Amino acid sequence: MNALVAVYRLHAPAADVRERAEAIALEQTVELPRAAVTDPFVEREILGRVRDVRPEPGGTHLAEIAYPLACFGDDPLLLLGVLFGNTSLQPDVELVDLELPAGAARVFGGPRHGIAGIRELAGVRDRALTAAALKPMGLSPEALADFAATFARAGIDLVKDDQGLVDQETCRFEARVRAVTRALDRVADETGRRPVYTPYLAGSPRELPARIELLARLGIRAVMVSPMLAGVGLLADLAREGRLVILAHPSWGGAGRVAPELLLGRLFRLLGADASIFPHAGGRFAWREETCRAIADRLREPWHGLAPALPVPAGGMTLDRIPELLRFYGRDVMLLVGGSLYLAEDRLEERARAFVRAVTEASEEVSP
Repeated sequence: MNALVAVYRLHAPAADVRERAEAIALEQTVELPRAAVTDPFVEREILGRVRDVRPEPGGTHLAEIAYPLACFGDDPLLLLGVLFGNTSLQPDVELVDLELPAGAARVFGGPRHGIAGIRELAGVRDRALTAAALKPMGLSPEALADFAATFARAGIDLVKDDQGLVDQETCRFEARVRAVTRALDRVADETGRRPVYTPYLAGSPRELPARIELLARLGIRAVMVSPMLAGVGLLADLAREGRLVILAHPSWGGAGRVAPELLLGRLFRLLGADASIFPHAGGRFAWREETCRAIADRLREPWHGLAPALPVPAGGMTLDRIPELLRFYGRDVMLLVGGSLYLAEDRLEERARAFVRAVTEASEEVSP
């Protein structure tokens, strides 16, 4: 196979679905009527082709369309544009899956660190990992740094900025990153252990280079990015550089008609995310367990030799659900708990220690 194959769900009358699929193949490549495509090279090497259209229960149809690799090369923006550019504006189409040759997957490269690299950085090998978020928006860098120190003393493995923290006047990026780093240094001096600090990296192309340079100067080894806000190009470039462990955040990931298991599971992994956050069923978001299972499978399953990425279920998880979550995902997971820790107020460290303890104990009850 020398082409990417995209799978679309079509909400159209059965009599029209083949024509609808052919129109998508044209729209996503040449953006011309078929009769206007006469150049032999374009016909052979660029034009999308419908491979299959088959019915689904409920009256929808799945259409498989093959796009030659020459359409996007190694450019992640072109990849997403070919997959679902103009067609995303059509309300009767969903993008639900893709497959591509092993060689094309290796061109994008996937995670450079993956599950093994995250475990090595955190110093955790035989249990699930723990994570906590610094929040809320509006607090000063010093206040957030105090929270980071509390989580560090409690033994949390990864402390990340909340995605609402970018560069507000109340909490500038550089001031926050420096304050949190100093706080974690102090705890490391006291305890001999420090969590992986994961700042939220966002901003305009004019601002990003200085922020990335600051992280390098401070020795920070991990970042969180929102690929659908900052751009998939940033995700891919950071992965290709290879220095940073990358945690992908799903913000804006539900704004289009793209299957979550494809976007948050397969595409983010393909473009270099070492870990991917997503809402688990039963929290603040009305997601089904089947969707969460599919995302985790796409992140961890063998796929063209790419490193597996770490699932990070989140979105309103509570400590009493930890045994259930580990039975569902196994040990190769990072549990992200936020709001339910902060409810403890002046008992935050005690609550965070209980989180770590519960994950450690539950990990002993499940298979790796």
